[in-house]
Amino acid sequence: MFDLDKFQEIWITITQNKSRSVLTAFGIFWGMFMLVMMVGAGAALEKGMWSQVEGFATNSCFVWTQPTSLPYKGFKKGRHWDMENKDYELLRANIPEIQYMAPMIFLGSSSNNVTRNDKAGAYYIKGVIPEYTLIDNQKLKLGRFINEVDISEGRKVCVIGERVYEVMFPHDENPLGKSIQIKGIYFQVVGVTSSNANINIGGDGKETVLLPFSTMQKVYNMGKYIHFMAITADPGVKVKVVEDKVKATLKAANQISPDDNIAVGGMNMEEMFTMFLYLSIGVSSLIWIVGLGTLLAGAVGVSNIMLITVRERTKEIGIRRAMGATPRLIVNQIISESIMLTSLAGVAGLMFGVGMLTLTGKILANTDNMIKDPQISFNVAVGALIVIVIIGALAGFIPANRAMKIKPIEAIREE
Repeated sequence: MFDLDKFQEIWITITQNKSRSVLTAFGIFWGMFMLVMMVGAGAALEKGMWSQVEGFATNSCFVWTQPTSLPYKGFKKGRHWDMENKDYELLRANIPEIQYMAPMIFLGSSSNNVTRNDKAGAYYIKGVIPEYTLIDNQKLKLGRFINEVDISEGRKVCVIGERVYEVMFPHDENPLGKSIQIKGIYFQVVGVTSSNANINIGGDGKETVLLPFSTMQKVYNMGKYIHFMAITADPGVKVKVVEDKVKATLKAANQISPDDNIAVGGMNMEEMFTMFLYLSIGVSSLIWIVGLGTLLAGAVGVSNIMLITVRERTKEIGIRRAMGATPRLIVNQIISESIMLTSLAGVAGLMFGVGMLTLTGKILANTDNMIKDPQISFNVAVGALIVIVIIGALAGFIPANRAMKIKPIEAIREE
């Protein structure tokens, strides 16, 4: 039950020396403020890091061709080789751990390779299959993505990035069903994508035109070549296992030495996501260590001031003891004063920190950077307040222990 008299007594004691109380509380206030700001900044940095890979499957890897680094079966070192459609079929047939696989081909971004009426631009051209969107999630702004019928019938359709849409179709003109020219060949627009990821395979997704893989091979005389392969592993299977099997299969099928670690290039997204995860844990741990260290430094200041206060109140404590106050009551009084002082300072620091994070979040909302929406969760805020109460109790323990040892007779005699 709340004891108003006790609260008033504690408040009077704290406010007897306002300057000292304020300076003492400032250490806790600053420690809590710094903790809130660092936790908020850490959360914003974590969101920013994950936003860089948003939409990519965490269990994916990518492979491509590179010149060989070892001679093998009569072939010299430095031989150039290419993946072909048969390699895609071979991987599908021989590696059951593959969940999704999407071959890709590229045309690059030559000058004014995309035109429409009097509009022209240099954009990335990429040939994909429908399965690609299960690996690199394509957020549709309008229309649809490339489908199986487009692939089987070799349709001349395309899906354009939002930047291509803005340039080729100004004033919010509906692009669906309209045609654009890509290297002199007309393609009908069936969709517009909105990409937020910063990992861009074959160019910035906002400035990319996606074509059906089969159509692009035919109309641009690209034969059966594949430039890039995106692959995901079945649930429960390590991507590294699939990646190693893919590379080994490709080497065996293309007369490449099994010991050649250069000829098949690769990127493992699972390893990248794991690195981000460990980095997030490391940053969070460092933030809490530094923040709690700052709070503990403030607690030491509170404890020292409380020791001085106890020394100044020796006579008062002696009179209380002589009038029947038990050691437990004296200890509770001192610890309560310490908890109240640290709690008030902690709450003030928390509120000020949250206010600063909110203001910072509004400023950053209008910018394009890696730090996203700095804030702390409700659970973190409650946890920080619990820590403050514990620190307040610890800060008051030593002064309270000293007060408990004061003998009534000696205290009353003290000038």
